[in-house]
Amino acid sequence: MDDDDRATQAQEARGQGRIGREANIRSGGAAVRYRYPAFVGVGVAASVLAALLGYAQKLPCSSGGAWNSFTGQFRDACYTDIYPLYYTEQLSAGKVPYYGHPPYSAGHPVEYPVLMGWMMEAAAWAVHSVADAYARGKDFYEVTVLMLAVCLIVGVLATAATAHREGGGAGWKAALMVALSPGLILAAYINWDLFAMALTACGLAAWAARRPWLAGVLLGLAVATKFYPLMFFGALLLLCLRAGKLREFGKALAGGLIAWLAINVPVALTATSGWAEFYAFSRSRGADWGSVWYLFENYHVPVVGNSSLGELNLFSSGAFAVACVLIGVLALAAPRRPRLPQLCFLLLASFLILNKVWSPQYVVWLVPLAVLARPRIWAYVLWQLAEVAYFLGIWGYFVFLYQPPAGISTGWYFAILGARLVTLALLASTVVVDILQPARDRVRASGVNDDPAGGVLDRAPDRLAVTWHRVIRHPVEAAAG
Repeated sequence: MDDDDRATQAQEARGQGRIGREANIRSGGAAVRYRYPAFVGVGVAASVLAALLGYAQKLPCSSGGAWNSFTGQFRDACYTDIYPLYYTEQLSAGKVPYYGHPPYSAGHPVEYPVLMGWMMEAAAWAVHSVADAYARGKDFYEVTVLMLAVCLIVGVLATAATAHREGGGAGWKAALMVALSPGLILAAYINWDLFAMALTACGLAAWAARRPWLAGVLLGLAVATKFYPLMFFGALLLLCLRAGKLREFGKALAGGLIAWLAINVPVALTATSGWAEFYAFSRSRGADWGSVWYLFENYHVPVVGNSSLGELNLFSSGAFAVACVLIGVLALAAPRRPRLPQLCFLLLASFLILNKVWSPQYVVWLVPLAVLARPRIWAYVLWQLAEVAYFLGIWGYFVFLYQPPAGISTGWYFAILGARLVTLALLASTVVVDILQPARDRVRASGVNDDPAGGVLDRAPDRLAVTWHRVIRHPVEAAAG
């Protein structure tokens, strides 16, 4: 079967996946029929359900008042950053994010990138007319949840649109796997991470649609919201280098740089100290909840468990740099060029495993990429179970710290933390196996698809690849030697 036959089969499979609603519009006496892919209806319905489930999970705090009980919010497992940060970041007092250091006295810096700060400000402005400070904080949470629910719908649909290119109903299946992910539902409203997830998913969907400029702009906006999408430019560079598509990568990079600068430069110039708070906070942060370094410190592992802040930064960044080099070698030397979601997933998984901080809500970053990478389902299920266990474990551990012996003891907390690390590493290993053995890759196994999410990379021949040659010495040569 040649490439043309496979492309035809792929188009037919995609057409068969379009089983959604139809609309008839008469124009000039002719009926025009539009078919909506099934993933649109499925994605919206599943996302709305997930948004409602995530909201219901927080009801003991939002309606029951547990947010105003320090241990109550942990005992009910309904903690969120959104409500307390409205007060601690002084948004409740009318302060403006980033403009909080002298000579700027009208605001307060926040430890998030600029676009996320503006989302916080938008929600604060929407409720500023509410007189009661307590009610205003709850309304701030409600407005933020509404915005994040929209982000969830957008992120699910964008991921489904990317998967839809595989054909065979992959779009609506991906929509269900992302929206109804237990880990994502539980973590949806802990922080503002759904905003970054939606922009990232849209950026990857634009790249899959062969629109590198738009992809770059969307990914640049995502980096202005959370820094993790920056790694995906690295994945694009490696794959475009191997496929000889550096011009398209350059367009994406230029679009991303322009978008990031447009968001950041005005704030950096007018509130330099407030703008730099995110970078200073990241650098000065020690080993924190969920990270392997926090585990090392608790058990006083020699060297890595007793390091200073400077050494910790060196260990963490150095370990991630090594992981990036190994992933780069894999991208260039694999027998077949890895698919874009596979490489993005490996970079992000490595970052979280080796980072100083691994908050519960970071599962939101990973779920869409895990679904697109299409690892073995058993590994995905194990990882999701570990994420659910960690979500419950971290709050139970906080209860134990402040009201012992209630809650989850230290030993059990670190056992759950370790299980989370191991299951994600296992999930990543299944992706590596799929890359090294393309016949095992569920997307490529049928021979119809190559890299549906790859855009210009899909079916592109290799222009650069690292080939390992094993030197075999024949008996005559060995004797001569």
